Amino acid sequence: MQVLKIVLEGTTTSFRYPHFMLSIQPSFPLPPPATIYGHICSALGEWVSPAGLQFAYHFSVAGVGEDLEHIHVLEASGGKVPGTRLPKVLEGAINPFKRQVLLHPRLVLYLNRPEWIESFRAPRYPVVLGRSQDLACYTSVEVLELERHEQVYFEHTLLPYRTAVQTSVGIVALMPRWLDYGRNRHPTFARYLLLQQRLPSHALKQFGEDRPISYWADPTAPRVNGLRLGLWFHSFVGDDDETINLA
Repeated sequence: MQVLKIVLEGTTTSFRYPHFMLSIQPSFPLPPPATIYGHICSALGEWVSPAGLQFAYHFSVAGVGEDLEHIHVLEASGGKVPGTRLPKVLEGAINPFKRQVLLHPRLVLYLNRPEWIESFRAPRYPVVLGRSQDLACYTSVEVLELERHEQVYFEHTLLPYRTAVQTSVGIVALMPRWLDYGRNRHPTFARYLLLQQRLPSHALKQFGEDRPISYWADPTAPRVNGLRLGLWFHSFVGDDDETINLA
């Protein structure tokens, strides 16, 4: 299987939980699929169809910090602007909050679109990961031939929600899967197992399997105890372990 392998490095990033509004903005420890989709479209310079598009990644950071920011919370108002005859339509206050920031992120992204290599070598828009101020750069863009192995290791990546019953490591999170910009950014959410530590594939308990299972692996990634880095590919639309549509 040929894939496009992209290595991105930056200074800071943050992937906010969409339902936190005030006081604190924690970050997902791993980029949500919707962030990956937006990043792909930024490089290509257009909103591409998510149908058939698949991705896998390895994401690591050097540390975690906090930044103090503020937002302007506005609401409808009436009357006049003080000292003038101008009508006042909005008023609000400045609310400080703490934002969790991931330091020195490194994303190794795999896409089943090797033909997009030139778009990532010369991206249409500035390269960012997460927020618009989180500038980054591509340090490597290449086409890679993946291998199949029955034994691999996974780390710093997303696994399907169903694997949560197969292991005791990782945390389950509801993440934005895709934003439909043709429907006014209509969001789709799905649950994933967020894996930040190393997990050999043989530690994933199998139930009812009567044949060996093989996984895609990166032959250029470092070996760990003789095992290759395993890649689990995800989609943005279509059938998934558990997809929840929220208006």
